[in-house]
Amino acid sequence: MDVVPVVPGLHMLRFPIGQAYVWRDDAPGGGTASLTLLDAGWAGTEEALDRALREIGGPGARLRRIVLTHAHRDHVGAAEALAARYGCEVVAHRLDAPVVRGEEPVPDPDLTEWEVPLYEHGIGTVPEAPPTRVDREVEDGDVLDFGGGARVVHIPGHTPGSIAVHLPRHGVLVTGDTVASVGGVAFGVLHVDRAAAVESMRRLSRLEPLRAVCFGHGDPLTADAAAVLRAAAEAARA
Repeated sequence: MDVVPVVPGLHMLRFPIGQAYVWRDDAPGGGTASLTLLDAGWAGTEEALDRALREIGGPGARLRRIVLTHAHRDHVGAAEALAARYGCEVVAHRLDAPVVRGEEPVPDPDLTEWEVPLYEHGIGTVPEAPPTRVDREVEDGDVLDFGGGARVVHIPGHTPGSIAVHLPRHGVLVTGDTVASVGGVAFGVLHVDRAAAVESMRRLSRLEPLRAVCFGHGDPLTADAAAVLRAAAEAARA
């Protein structure tokens, strides 16, 4: 697993497919750092994630919460194991929470022809996520206590309960899989409702400020982030 600095306070954790992010809040006076994990990668990677968290936050760092952008296996995978290890809170949108907990099936995407082999490769490569508890079900506009106030943005389409996380104080946006940056910033893939996902992408492009945009797949965008995301959203088609 690669640990990649993005902007001050934020690191990316890269998996063979997809990635997660860690936000670090430093305690006043140099106390123990508080960490938030945004998505939890693959099942079975909790040891590697634990090492990454200690690398980012120091040996005494505390994982306070795991925020899941949506219920897919490459984003939920290690959340249950890490939550049990650290005693941290698991956060997901109300509509995806039953899927995360294993109470409802993962919704099937509306695949274009060229997405079929991509989907089959992902299903065959990424291990299935175990049922995972959700301690807090969030809605659009809820504010989470990290990064100076992290706002939940409900962006249905990739899944019904997909969310982005916007840190206005820092201009950081984590989009989940609604947007991707594989070969350039563009509309993501494997959506349940493509038209809704396009509208969600356009909503994200209107958020302010945007200095760094981080995706579930592909490199973060840190140069001209607002303009690049806006142009990609205008070009997106269902």
